[in-house]
Amino acid sequence: MSRARPGTFLTIIAGALLPLLALAQDHSEPLVGTWLLDVAKSSFTPAPGPKGQMRTYSFGDGLEKMTSRGISGEGKPTFVHYQARYDGKDYDMVGSLGGNKISLKRIDRLTTEITQKRAGKPAIVATRRVSTDEKTLTVVTKGTLPDGRMLDSTMVFHRN
Repeated sequence: MSRARPGTFLTIIAGALLPLLALAQDHSEPLVGTWLLDVAKSSFTPAPGPKGQMRTYSFGDGLEKMTSRGISGEGKPTFVHYQARYDGKDYDMVGSLGGNKISLKRIDRLTTEITQKRAGKPAIVATRRVSTDEKTLTVVTKGTLPDGRMLDSTMVFHRN
C-alpha cells in the first residue's frame, strides 16, 4: 500500500471546497463595485447624453448606497447620491434630474426596478440589470424630465 503525499490531502480538500465557495459567491451582491459608462454603447433621448459617468455601489446595514460622478452632455460636472432599501419605500436622493425621491424593488438577484419621484409623483422608471458574468451593467430609463421632454435612454457600464 502506498502512502499519499502530504499535499495530496490538501488538494483533495481544496477540490471539494471550491464548488462550495463558488456557490457562496453566487449569493454575493453583483452590483457592488465601480462601474464606468461606455458612451459608445449607450443611447440617449434627448441627446446629448453624458460625456462620462462613474457609479459606485456599496451595501451596508441593508442599504444600497450609490454615488455617481460624471460630466453632462453640456460639459458640467454631475453628482448623484442615495441610500435606499429594497422595500419600495421612498428615500432621499440628491443631484438627479429625475426627482428627489427614489424607491427600489428587487426583481431578481441581477435586476432592480428603480422609480424616481418628483413632487411626490413617479417621473422616471429605470430597470437596472447586471449581466450573468457580472461585468456589464445596463440601465434602461424611461420617463419625463422636469421640462416635459420624454426621457428614453439605455446606459451601458463596465465594471472598473
